[in-house]
Amino acid sequence: MIIFVNIQIERLALYLCCLAHKMARDQELKQRWDAVVSLLSNRFADGDPLDLDAIIYLIGLQEFGSFNRKFKKDEKLDLMHIAICRVLEPYGYYAFDYQDEQGWPHYKVVSPLPTLKAGEQSVLMKEAIVQYFLDKEVID
Repeated sequence: MIIFVNIQIERLALYLCCLAHKMARDQELKQRWDAVVSLLSNRFADGDPLDLDAIIYLIGLQEFGSFNRKFKKDEKLDLMHIAICRVLEPYGYYAFDYQDEQGWPHYKVVSPLPTLKAGEQSVLMKEAIVQYFLDKEVID
């Protein structure tokens, strides 16, 4: 009976430790995400908070590298696709393949994306975007 109780206490302690670590990581992600939103919103939207899609679009523009032109609706979607591929590249889902003659980057699928619920997709994208800006040394 004592061994069983000790095992249960050890499991509970491990669970609480993991939970505390996850909560700290979630809080750090929230703070860093807020820093990204604040930075980009102040720079590109007069302080009005940008949503996830707008930030993805801005990353696509950055990766494409051409800022002084008008994009058609389908090109805007392509820019968002470029951004998604780029920020998920370090996670092993995409790999840069080539840049075409018009300067558009192309990526290939390396590993299929996992099946995620909408909230989980949002968290994955926020994590990937935060990491993108950390790697670019735009945020701390």
